[in-house]
Amino acid sequence: MINKDLSIDFLGVHFENPFCLSSSPVGNCYEMCAKAFDEGWGGIVFKTIGPEDFKVDEVSPRFDELTKEGTPFVAFKNMEQIAEHPLDQNLADLKKLKENYPNKVVIASIMGPTEKDWEELARLVTEAGADMIEMNLSCPQMTSHAMGSDVGSNPPLVKKYCEAVKRGSSLPMMAKMTPNITDMVPAAKAAMAGGADGIATINTVKSISNVDLEKKTALPIVNGKSSISGLSGKAVKPIALRFIQQLRVAAGLEQLPISGIGGIETWEDAVEFILMGSTTLQVTTAVMQYGYRIVEDMKNGLMHYMEEQGVEHLSELVGLANKNIVPAEDLDRNYKMYPEIDWDKCIGCGRCFISCYDGAHQAISWDEKTRRPSIDTSKCVGCHLCALVCPVHAIHPGKIVMKEGREGDPSKVDVVSQRLY
Repeated sequence: MINKDLSIDFLGVHFENPFCLSSSPVGNCYEMCAKAFDEGWGGIVFKTIGPEDFKVDEVSPRFDELTKEGTPFVAFKNMEQIAEHPLDQNLADLKKLKENYPNKVVIASIMGPTEKDWEELARLVTEAGADMIEMNLSCPQMTSHAMGSDVGSNPPLVKKYCEAVKRGSSLPMMAKMTPNITDMVPAAKAAMAGGADGIATINTVKSISNVDLEKKTALPIVNGKSSISGLSGKAVKPIALRFIQQLRVAAGLEQLPISGIGGIETWEDAVEFILMGSTTLQVTTAVMQYGYRIVEDMKNGLMHYMEEQGVEHLSELVGLANKNIVPAEDLDRNYKMYPEIDWDKCIGCGRCFISCYDGAHQAISWDEKTRRPSIDTSKCVGCHLCALVCPVHAIHPGKIVMKEGREGDPSKVDVVSQRLY
């Protein structure tokens, strides 16, 4: 059995492994967080705590899911707000968690409508024994525009509130960024200028997941109406990775400490976030679907990957992919790679022919008698849509040729078969 050291340091705090609950319904009270720790999570971000006078009043129902061909939870819509428990109860839970789990990392997520609230909440969670603070600048379904994503998209306000938190506490602090913004860099830089030690990203994406065709409103339906709210789950992973990449290559942010969030379900997802520059990882939607036990699968897979890569310390993997993701204009456009069909795997379904004819370059012909496709290289542009739609992965990278008039050695083209093949 492979047993690798998954511990890592983030913002000066030692984590036994990088996996944390994100601030959400999955870490809503002491009992939930304690169970997560018992299952093996390295840290928890307790559900966001607001000021004493902010009363949470939830709707029912408040969740919806996006499906694809029978696959549930492709994405998950959440209309829930911050912690509904009284402030003193939340603080007591934080204190009890740290007392009973001294070697685990307890992170307090806070949110307030004023500088005074931010400063006071920071002081209170510090006194309760939290190891770190996460500023929730990004919740997209708050009923107050003085809180949540409306704040996170305003760099001057981000800076001001970060300064308030640092006045209230000397704990390491990360600012949780909203993806509901064109460019996250200005807000992240404002957070760091205000005293943030790192960034957590992304929070949920404003969305309407489904529309009821009879009721003619979005889901979930609350007495005939609905609302725009946050989308999470696998579908937002590409958005999260994009923002993390942009942060890590921005001038002045190349070594930005990041806690990655957004669609992490498997160990492969976890590795992707680490390679993109995340030091710790936060999970919600997968826990809501499968339970806390998924952490064992993710830890086991991550250890096997480290063994395969010859890596002893998890920190060695952080950000390795950043340098290999370049602007579109810098990509090598001198060659094309034709797809190749593995006849031992081909089942003659015709999916490749239909997709190429209707959605690409009509480079695949179809023999009705033999039920076999064939690729016309005079038309094929090497887009590989055919490989992506093949249900049995019978199409894989084939011959590489230089485009007419271009120089280069096809044998030296660095191409690795895509995972989907």
